[in-house]
Amino acid sequence: MRILLSNDDGYFAPGLAALAAALGPAAEITVVAPERDRSGASNSLTLDRPLTVRRAPNGFLFVNGTPTDCVHLAVTGLLQELPDMIISGINLGANMGDDTIYSGTVAAATEGFLLGIPSIAISLASRTAAHFETAAHVALDLMHRHARAAAPAWLLNVNVPDVPLTAWRGYRITRLGRRHKAENVIRATSPRGDTVYWVGAAGAAADAGEGTDFLAVEEGYASVTPLQIDLTNRDQMDVVGHWLET
Repeated sequence: MRILLSNDDGYFAPGLAALAAALGPAAEITVVAPERDRSGASNSLTLDRPLTVRRAPNGFLFVNGTPTDCVHLAVTGLLQELPDMIISGINLGANMGDDTIYSGTVAAATEGFLLGIPSIAISLASRTAAHFETAAHVALDLMHRHARAAAPAWLLNVNVPDVPLTAWRGYRITRLGRRHKAENVIRATSPRGDTVYWVGAAGAAADAGEGTDFLAVEEGYASVTPLQIDLTNRDQMDVVGHWLET
């Protein structure tokens, strides 16, 4: 299998190295990742300047752009053959609930999906990153499952608990939970005396009940959430139509 790997933490991130090490012996992998941490970049494409692609000593390709740029360039021009699958990660930190809107990890996988390639975003639900090997094992298992029974182009968001592999309890198919409103911005003063603002931390989980990604990870399972890109609110189409007629 040909697998394209990317991320949003940068080509030097340990999660990406763990992913490449796990998949490398079992597949033909190519890594195209951002040159620096682009967490929170969402699905942005760089359209106001040209992009450059360079090769790191370990063979990874890195781009002075966003995660979406990386996958778009790889699929539409860099690679001689299209990949069979795109895997984005392993992200340092969870991408659950509302996180998926902002996540560069999910965005890289989304770009692959939009280009017609089965794609997975995989994240380690922790900031301490004690067990990247567990998330790498999950990614390898999902790759093998795809090799045995190739699926149509789907987009999966996977969050893995930061536990030893022996404590991992398997998979749960989940829906996205919801977070509370983010914390307020943090105001500070720069060394030049300017007032600057840091975006506040994400809020705690508001909807972490049965069936959510939050609950699955808390209980030791890898949450697997199929995502879609259609943003149309069909329930409101008639409502808006009547409003326009008044």
